[in-house]
Amino acid sequence: MAGSVFDSQIYGDLFTSGDVGRLFTDTAEARAMLLVEGALARAQGAAGVIPQDSAAAIGRAVMEVALDPGTLRKPTGQNGVPVPGLIAAFRAEMNAPEHAQYVHWGATSQDIMDSALMLRLRQALALIEDDLKLALFALARLAETHAELPMPARTYGQHATPTSFGAVVAAWGAPLLALVGELDTLRRDCLLISLSGAAGTSGALGPKAAEIRAEMAKALGLHDPERSWHSDRTALLRLMDWMVRVNLALGKLGEDCIALVQTGIGEITLGDAGASSTMPQKQNPVAASALVALARQGSGLLSILHGSALQQHQRDGAAWFSEWLCLPQIVLGCASAARSGRDLCAGITPRASAMEAALASGLDMIHAEALSFALARDMPRPEAQALVKTLCREAQDTGQPLRDLVARDQPQLDVATLFDPAAQLGAAPAEARHFARKVAELPTD
Repeated sequence: MAGSVFDSQIYGDLFTSGDVGRLFTDTAEARAMLLVEGALARAQGAAGVIPQDSAAAIGRAVMEVALDPGTLRKPTGQNGVPVPGLIAAFRAEMNAPEHAQYVHWGATSQDIMDSALMLRLRQALALIEDDLKLALFALARLAETHAELPMPARTYGQHATPTSFGAVVAAWGAPLLALVGELDTLRRDCLLISLSGAAGTSGALGPKAAEIRAEMAKALGLHDPERSWHSDRTALLRLMDWMVRVNLALGKLGEDCIALVQTGIGEITLGDAGASSTMPQKQNPVAASALVALARQGSGLLSILHGSALQQHQRDGAAWFSEWLCLPQIVLGCASAARSGRDLCAGITPRASAMEAALASGLDMIHAEALSFALARDMPRPEAQALVKTLCREAQDTGQPLRDLVARDQPQLDVATLFDPAAQLGAAPAEARHFARKVAELPTD
């Protein structure tokens, strides 16, 4: 099996991360680090910290030079970070030592790497958001169309009361809608520039350090934290927590889809499901299963990432290396879940006949709660509940539907309405339509 399923030739389509995968390649990282170095030089040139002609030369070079990431392998192994090797290779490619000496002036490796990571995370968020919105639009159509389609709600795996398929779909989509709604704040608070120098003091950058950092943030489209955050990984933790919560929301959808297509239930279909190598009748819920697996993976990796946030002093190599091992996998897992979830949601179709059959099964006991409240209009509720329990036991013992027993013993009740699933949906249709309206309000640009 490949070291990472996300870029595997075999498993890559099962766990596809789309364009986000290209953001977490060696080439993309090197390119992002050079862009940060260019922004640093331009900001320092504008502030008069380095010569303006050198700043201009560096700015041009970062757009023209394409470094082979393979040349960084050995120096990274020696130094523990790729930036020294990157700077040496870049200076050599510039072939202008009078200007190249000002590359990386006063910055530290972590400044460059953290800022470059934020550039890639910004793009990843945008791509994931696009897929989540497409998933939400598909779910909204389902919720609106089937707002009043009755089906059994299940608690502890058993029939509870009637609900609507539209409400079930809305419950899948509501967490995703809330997560999309968090993005503006998340981008503002967490997509940060880093420029604090060797130990977070900006000592080598001089009195214009804050000015340079602010100008870099503006040039790169990031936000200025107005402080050092080398050993404070809160911003990254918040970004990764958001991504894992995306995985969990989609994993919940996947779990329900697996349950709803299982033999004996079959209340939905999932479009192009997976084939078995030996059983011709099988249509396996492959995409839904991938969503569940990705949710589990993300949760585990986030726990490790939390541990790596316990950093010693002003920089902690071991903790930082742990972050490198986990963070890309969390991002790619979220991107994969968003892409798979988008496609899965577009193919979900309810099977009304199976839902109707499920509601009719169980000797009408799915309506026991409604019956107890109907009886409670004329007697204390504890007595009503006790009476309904007695009737349910009789139904189980005799095989007579509950409605027949109620018609026999409680002729004053409107049995037709009481045992009509469409009349017992409560707020389910309204919740389905409310969700669809909220999704319709999402910006689409």
